[in-house]
Amino acid sequence: MKAVILAGGKGTRLAPVVGPNTPKALAIIGGAPIIEHQLRFLQENGVREVWVLLGHLGSAVQRFLEQKEWGVVLHYKQEKQPRGTAGALRQLQNEIQEDFLVLAGDVMVNFDAQRFLRWHKEKGGILSVVVHPNDHPLDSDLVEVDEQGKVLSLLQRPHPDDLIFRNLSIAAVYVCSPKIFAYIPDAEKTDMERDILPQLLQARESMYAYTTPEYIKDMGTPERLEQVRRDYASGKIVRLNLTNERRAIFLDRDGVLNEEVDQLSKIEDFKMYDFAAEAVKKINDTDFMAIIVSNQPMVAKGFMSEKDAQEIQKKLETELGKKGAKIDAAYYCFHHPEKGFEGERKELKIECECRKPKPGLLLRAQKDFNLNLHESYMVGDQTADILAGKNAGCKTVLVQTGYAGEDAKYEAKPDFTAANVLAAVETATSLSR
Repeated sequence: MKAVILAGGKGTRLAPVVGPNTPKALAIIGGAPIIEHQLRFLQENGVREVWVLLGHLGSAVQRFLEQKEWGVVLHYKQEKQPRGTAGALRQLQNEIQEDFLVLAGDVMVNFDAQRFLRWHKEKGGILSVVVHPNDHPLDSDLVEVDEQGKVLSLLQRPHPDDLIFRNLSIAAVYVCSPKIFAYIPDAEKTDMERDILPQLLQARESMYAYTTPEYIKDMGTPERLEQVRRDYASGKIVRLNLTNERRAIFLDRDGVLNEEVDQLSKIEDFKMYDFAAEAVKKINDTDFMAIIVSNQPMVAKGFMSEKDAQEIQKKLETELGKKGAKIDAAYYCFHHPEKGFEGERKELKIECECRKPKPGLLLRAQKDFNLNLHESYMVGDQTADILAGKNAGCKTVLVQTGYAGEDAKYEAKPDFTAANVLAAVETATSLSR
C-alpha cells in the first residue's frame, strides 16, 4: 500500500503558536512533529511507501525526516510554487499506478486504514473520502450521501444561514484511484475539495464517503492544535480506534432529544429540547459514542417517506451542530407489525428484528463500532426503550420527558431515572469515570 502526505502547507494561522520559521508539518504534538505521528500511523497500518509532497520550508521537513528510519520507503517532491492540494498530487501521475491513501499534512489521525481501504475496494469508486461528524460543521465542507455512502452533492463553505444538513464533514483523508490524475489539470493551482471533487460529480464518477467515529482532527488553528495536544496527552486519540472496544450512550429521539409529537412526520413539527445539545456535547466530551436508536413507524404507515425521515434527522444534526454537538450514528426502524390500514407500505409491515423492544438496532451498532454493550447505556422515555436496552445487555435510564414511561406497554424497570436527557447523561458519565 502506498500513501501521500500533503506537507506543503504554510501554516499562517499557526505561526503565532509554532513560530514563523516552523512549517506546519513540524508542529509539535506530544513531543513529536505531526508528520512523525502520521508516518508511524501509516507504517503501523501496512503502508510501505510514502510520498511526502513539500512546499513552504520543505527543506526543513525533509532534513527532519532524513534523520531517522521510519520503516517505510520515503520519496520527496518539492514544489517550486504553490499548486494547491490537488495540483501537488499531479506530480505523481507517473509514479503511482495503484490505489493510494492521501493525508493532509495538518490532520492528526488514528483510524483503521486497512478497513477503509477494504471498504473503498468494495465500492469500486474513483475516490473515497473520510467524513465524520464534527463540532464545527458550519466552517467545514460537508457532503450529502445515499444509503450506500455514495456522494450525491457537496455543501461547500461558507454555508447559508438556513442550510439544513447532515453533519458529515470532509476530513481531508482519501483513497484515490490513479484515474484521479486525469482530472487534475497540469500547471494550475487546484484544490481537492474545491475543484476536483465537484469535477468528479459533474463527470458522474462514483465517489463514496466513508463515515467513521475514529480520531481524525485537523490542527490548523491554535485552538484546534491545543485540543489535539490535550487529546494526545489523555490517550483519547488511541482509544477511539475501532480496533478497541468502545462504549455508547444510546438515545431514543422523540421525547428524549426533541418534544414528543404524536405521529411526528413533518419537519416543521420538530422541536429540539433546549437541554438536548448540552447533553449530546457532554457525551462528545467523553469516550462514549452518541448513537440514536429510534422506531419511526410512520414510514410503514404511509404518513412519511424515508426521505422525510432523513430530513428530520438533518434538522436535528443541524441544530446540534450549531451548538457544537454531534451525533456519531443514527439507526432507525421504519417497520410496523400491524397490517391492514389504508395507505400503508406493505413491504414494511413486517415482524422485524429491529423494532424496539427488540435489540436489533443496538446490535447493529455493536457490530459496526465494536461496542461493549454491557458498559453502554440506553436512554429513553418509553418502556420499549428500556426493554430494548435490557435485551441488549445495556444499563438503562428512563427520562421524565416525553411519555416518561407512562406508556406502560412492557414490564421493564429501568436501572436509573432522570429528569431529562441531560440529567441521564450526567448519571451515565459520572458512574463510568
